[in-house]
Amino acid sequence: MPSIFYILILALLSGCGSSSKQRPLAPVPEIVQETEPQVTIVPNQFQAVWDAVNSDPLETLPQNEVSYSQLFDGARDIIFEDATRTLVEHSDIRDYYDKLAHPNGVCLKGIWEIDTQNPYSGYFKQGSKALIIARASSALSETKRGETRAFGLAGKLFATLDPLKMNSENTANFFVIDDLGGTDAQQYTDVSLTNEPKGSLTLAVVKYFLYAAKVSKVFGEVDTNPGIRQLYEISYMGENNTSNAHTPKWMKIELAKNQTLINRADFRDEFLFDDNRSTLTFTISVANSEKGGVKEWLEIGSITFDASVVSTTCDHRLHFHHPKFKENLT
Repeated sequence: MPSIFYILILALLSGCGSSSKQRPLAPVPEIVQETEPQVTIVPNQFQAVWDAVNSDPLETLPQNEVSYSQLFDGARDIIFEDATRTLVEHSDIRDYYDKLAHPNGVCLKGIWEIDTQNPYSGYFKQGSKALIIARASSALSETKRGETRAFGLAGKLFATLDPLKMNSENTANFFVIDDLGGTDAQQYTDVSLTNEPKGSLTLAVVKYFLYAAKVSKVFGEVDTNPGIRQLYEISYMGENNTSNAHTPKWMKIELAKNQTLINRADFRDEFLFDDNRSTLTFTISVANSEKGGVKEWLEIGSITFDASVVSTTCDHRLHFHHPKFKENLT
């Protein structure tokens, strides 16, 4: 069983959550139905997904809570069902559900761009550009400065720069987090996020011990090595022959230098865009080896966000597929 610190990959910001509550859905263009019953799929089109995310903005920041009781519905083991689903379902928008791990977030749109030569394939290649929708979040219920917060980012790449293009392949999803146990970082933009985060023993872990133990057990049952979220969906994207793909083992996302910051108590307010700040850029670094326990990072590109929204769909309908662990990945 993985460490209880896995608490806060906890469906790593994604779609792992209860779907037992059904709410009226915001209108989404060109909805199609998958063969699986009661699952609503938005076609793989950037504009359709972003329109859905942006369709029901909230004027007041929600304070969605998590609890141990949310993991069950009578005899149903909801967390097990949902953890299994996230490994097989590729939908970008689902019917209303409660996220069981990172319930409070802010959604972002922007451009993924790789500008540095590197040995990796797909959308890690130099010259790659993609539209991206992401969700920045904090694990469990804490959102404000002074609380122990485990920050994370889930990203969804679309293999195009045309927001109206209907893509034939699924979006490529990735997950990065700073510290599974949470930190005392003053701002979201203070931390570095990676796909194999460390886990500090904090009061938050103790406070949510039963919750953490249950989630840790489930994720160890449904996936081989849930402590790392592999990156092959990005290195496979756009490749005709994925057997020749080359995937970095680690990725790090952190704020680029000389960015205009907004100092706010709630991390979601750090992502406001206005006349004083129209974009916010994060750097992309990758590594495939380490020396003396230090990863040999290579900065290869950036993610530049230009819009944000806190919405019902962002917190309750946007879904990120988890790539299942693959042995001997190259």
